[in-house]
Amino acid sequence: MGVASGPIRVVVAKPGLDGHDRGAKVIARALRDAGMEVVYTGLHQTPEQIVDTAIQEDADAIGLSILSGAHNTLFAAVIDLLRERDAADILVFGGGIIPEADIAPLKEKGVAEIFTPGTTMAAIVEWVRENVGQPTGA
Repeated sequence: MGVASGPIRVVVAKPGLDGHDRGAKVIARALRDAGMEVVYTGLHQTPEQIVDTAIQEDADAIGLSILSGAHNTLFAAVIDLLRERDAADILVFGGGIIPEADIAPLKEKGVAEIFTPGTTMAAIVEWVRENVGQPTGA
């Protein structure tokens, strides 16, 4: 069946109470069109649900779309849960309405990349291709 690596698997999730998922769906579609396997979890996911899905689906990365202003809490919760469950190798990236001042602290906490409004789908797809699913010499 080919090489063990296979397509990059990404869980795209909308944590928290934010009800706008158009951006998440557009990103899920762009990643899918680029040949990745994408699991879109739908709206109002808890960090626990998102991490459960990522582990069950053997995901390489989690993409979080956050417009609600709760990004600091939600990103940190997902990263902490991944560490607790020995799944810190799953890369976390995200986008949404995230103030410039919050980006560096989020990256320090372990968020791999933040995409702000206006980032092209092509740029996101390219970043995922270059940064996700790289063999870590296991």
